[in-house]
Amino acid sequence: MNIPYQELEAETLRAIIEEFISREGTDYGAHEYSLEQKVQQVRNQLERGNIVLNFDPETESCDLQAVH
Repeated sequence: MNIPYQELEAETLRAIIEEFISREGTDYGAHEYSLEQKVQQVRNQLERGNIVLNFDPETESCDLQAVH
């Protein structure tokens, strides 16, 4: 089920975003981004609606998923 990211405490949302970023692995692009820059990029995608926050009640976990 999708959860509006605006309903989360700022610290909780940041922890979910950082966990998502850490699972994405190492950045091998032409430009390296700091953790803060990556967090802001993910927040921007949430604000634009490109990704959503999803809660899985079976695993009791949250994940960020692309909107297709």
